[in-house]
Amino acid sequence: MNDPYTLHTLENGLRVVIEHMPDVNSAAAGFLSHTGARDEVPELAGVSHFLEHMCFKGTEKRDWHQISVDFDKLGSIYNAFTSADRTFYFGWVPMASVRDQIEVLADMMRPALPEADFATEKKVILEEIAMSKDSVDHVAFDFVLERIFEGHALGWPVLGYDNTVGDLTRDQLHAYHQERYAADNMTLIVAGNVDPGRIIAIAEELCGHWKPGQKKSERKVPEIRSGIANRVVDRFNQHVIVMSFPAPGANDPMHETAEAAASILGGGNSRFYWNIVQKGLSPSASCFRFDLADCGLTLLCAQTDADVDGVEKLADALRKEAHDICQNKVRPEEVQRVKNKRRTTLAVEGESPYHRLVQIMDDVDYRGAPRTVDQRLAAVEAVSVDSVAEFFQRYPIDGDGYLIGVGPREWPNCK
Repeated sequence: MNDPYTLHTLENGLRVVIEHMPDVNSAAAGFLSHTGARDEVPELAGVSHFLEHMCFKGTEKRDWHQISVDFDKLGSIYNAFTSADRTFYFGWVPMASVRDQIEVLADMMRPALPEADFATEKKVILEEIAMSKDSVDHVAFDFVLERIFEGHALGWPVLGYDNTVGDLTRDQLHAYHQERYAADNMTLIVAGNVDPGRIIAIAEELCGHWKPGQKKSERKVPEIRSGIANRVVDRFNQHVIVMSFPAPGANDPMHETAEAAASILGGGNSRFYWNIVQKGLSPSASCFRFDLADCGLTLLCAQTDADVDGVEKLADALRKEAHDICQNKVRPEEVQRVKNKRRTTLAVEGESPYHRLVQIMDDVDYRGAPRTVDQRLAAVEAVSVDSVAEFFQRYPIDGDGYLIGVGPREWPNCK
């Protein structure tokens, strides 16, 4: 089988990663900026997300309205997101429009940051922050990261805080853009029925003049803390329990096994579903992973009403399931079930340039190079009863972790 990937680096340091998909009629393109909340200083918490908003607010060539119109003219399915460690802008179009799609996105990567729109967008983001405080799940997740990563940039929310966003100036935003959106801190990714040589020529034309960065900032690997904490928020009726434990990062060889283990314990049709949700202990109980390149967490999460006996029973149920899966091997049929579902997901996504774009972005950012669908399927096939058992030996979830409660009760007792 021929290698479907073309990897190229422009003289200014911009990486170009292309997957040729000859059997589709569309193409997806995206710019990855290797920057997120963990790259911010405390007084600028939220600046990465703010900048994502402003990249849609106009350039020297287009105002915000024209950006929207041009996306629609292309029939583009487009979006962007900011996370703890990356910002990604992308669009999916018929293959004949891929050059125009890259041109719009490339233009957005050099925003004008108009002062009037800066002030307006600040109000929008402050409203987002206010809305997040109305969700007990959002409040709980932010509190979990705040405590586990205390003293590290991963400890603050991607949205930032009222005061940091409120005090942010347009000049600070511009300085952050100049540093973090330098050519050698960005990657253009394209997937679809495209000619790689033409894509490289387009990248040279549209991005070859971008300047590389003047300095490289190193990311600090966080210490993952353990303990007990609660946050009383009496306006909520539900109480959220989170038990957090260290886990492998996204570039660890055990990553696929870690995902399978989380699904067996707290995914669809999981142990949590049958032994906690179906028994009426919680309307929602799950196990999910928070993973970056250099660290990861396994989080056991559930919610119930504020009755103290109900909270205690739910916590005991979570502990029991965690203990059982660590001390006893999972059943072969459980492993097979999650592998079957994962195979289907990868097969479906492998036929879509949009989904391949996101998968390639993830691989390039966390593993240094893209993986084919077959390589991903091979990693799924390697998951076994024994590999899940090894995972829980290396990363147990029945010992010291971080127990956190958020809701109307002062639980757990931290004294």
